[in-house]
Amino acid sequence: MLELRPNCEWCDCDLPPDSLEARICSYECTFCARCAETTLANVCPNCGGGFVPRPIRPRQAWREGAGLSAHPASTERRQRRRNDHEADELIARVAGRQPEDR
Repeated sequence: MLELRPNCEWCDCDLPPDSLEARICSYECTFCARCAETTLANVCPNCGGGFVPRPIRPRQAWREGAGLSAHPASTERRQRRRNDHEADELIARVAGRQPEDR
């Protein structure tokens, strides 16, 4: 199940579990919509994949063992794994290609 990471790995803004601004790649790298769509040009600086909106885990347990009470969001903040220069190079190589063509 998704970790629901608490912050943007680029700008470090808060992304609570119910945030509509959270974007993730297939490795769950997590960024805010602003960074994902503008600064990163829909290219994950860690893996080169694209972003999709992160699903929201229900607060209420509509089924036993489900929801945030049973599976809380992560509290471990993450920072980008690559330096800005490496990220810029990766984005330049991949930007413009659709995620399914990468």
